[in-house]
Amino acid sequence: MILFAATGITLNHSGDIEAAPVVTEREVSLPSDLVPAIADADVGTQKAPLPEPVARWLTEVLGAPVGKRDGEWSVDEIYVALPRPGGDAWISIDRQTGDVLYEHTDRGWISYLNDLHKGRNTGAVWMWFIDIFAVACLVFCITGLVLLKLHAVNRPATWPLAGLGLVAPLLIAILFIH
Repeated sequence: MILFAATGITLNHSGDIEAAPVVTEREVSLPSDLVPAIADADVGTQKAPLPEPVARWLTEVLGAPVGKRDGEWSVDEIYVALPRPGGDAWISIDRQTGDVLYEHTDRGWISYLNDLHKGRNTGAVWMWFIDIFAVACLVFCITGLVLLKLHAVNRPATWPLAGLGLVAPLLIAILFIH
């Protein structure tokens, strides 16, 4: 809850938080025995994963988690997008020469936490975690309302304060968001 609230603040003030992305670029060439695997592949201009030996080599040499991600194959090149929380990366491979251009961008830890908050480029496990956390928050809030109902008899300010918690954001949205 604390992390979610803190990243809510950083997202709301993202224009005020200075960031200096760190961009790393590397150029390498595929070993000559791997070039035919991409040069002769008959995939046309569609999306398809890289051949397993090529993906493994790229992961070993560049540290890029290629795995079975689809690449965008064209006649001349293969482009593999590698988005991740707090940054981005991509690989471009020349299909004839085997020349590889790899670019990795790190936007910092605040960007990383903000992306976790939004579930951006986090994968299925994190998305499930966020959904389960959201359901738990709903249960927490609904049971809180039930407890308010049980104890409101002896506390006359309960419902006016609870109503203010609903009306205040509603009025702010109606009056000030255009």
